[in-house]
Amino acid sequence: MTAVLGNDLLDEPKAVKAQFRYAFVCDEEGVKVLDISKLHAPQLVSVLDLPEAHNIYLARTYAYVAGGEAGLIILDITNPERPKIDQIYNAEGRINDLYDVKLGITYISEFAYLADGCNGMRLVQLTSAETPGNDGFSPRPTPELVASYALPKGGHALSISKGLDRDRAVDESGNQIAVFGRVGARPMNREEQQKLYQRHGRVWKVSDNPFDKSYRFPLHLKRFGPGQLSR
Repeated sequence: MTAVLGNDLLDEPKAVKAQFRYAFVCDEEGVKVLDISKLHAPQLVSVLDLPEAHNIYLARTYAYVAGGEAGLIILDITNPERPKIDQIYNAEGRINDLYDVKLGITYISEFAYLADGCNGMRLVQLTSAETPGNDGFSPRPTPELVASYALPKGGHALSISKGLDRDRAVDESGNQIAVFGRVGARPMNREEQQKLYQRHGRVWKVSDNPFDKSYRFPLHLKRFGPGQLSR
């Protein structure tokens, strides 16, 4: 245990997901974003008010929130400290009791698997070969309900499992889960990631202004000139 956040910051938190330096928490007030660059001292950096936020799934520059009666709430998290609602999808009111969401990719298409409470399981296609920018890093989703399955005996779908990552995923001990032809292509552990974005325990940032002296060049690179560095 590295830190405990009290109810002065979080109101009955239900779910948390982390991506890079930020954790997204669903609580009674909506979605709250924490800067977890320092796990012993997480900082609240953003609050997005939502009527319901039961669970959240992060995928590059988008976050998918199980918004209960509202349906699937898709957030733009390009800037994690300023998340904004990109779109709300409820399939013309049919998705109205959403408790959980998980994402998976089949061939070239991305799908959202939904636990839609009293409605059972839903399957929403987010991208396809026809989606604009689908060959890029993070295309804007174009959701479409493609399948539904009502649970027998009036059952409610409150949670849905996540498929196993093919590769480049690690277990709780930091060991790679699978290889599938990419020997040595494991994900970086937390310590290795921190070496990329921290200097002397602080997040290292640069400025677009070449005369901005508030941003210092890394000490271990100062002995190289621009030409040497580029080579």
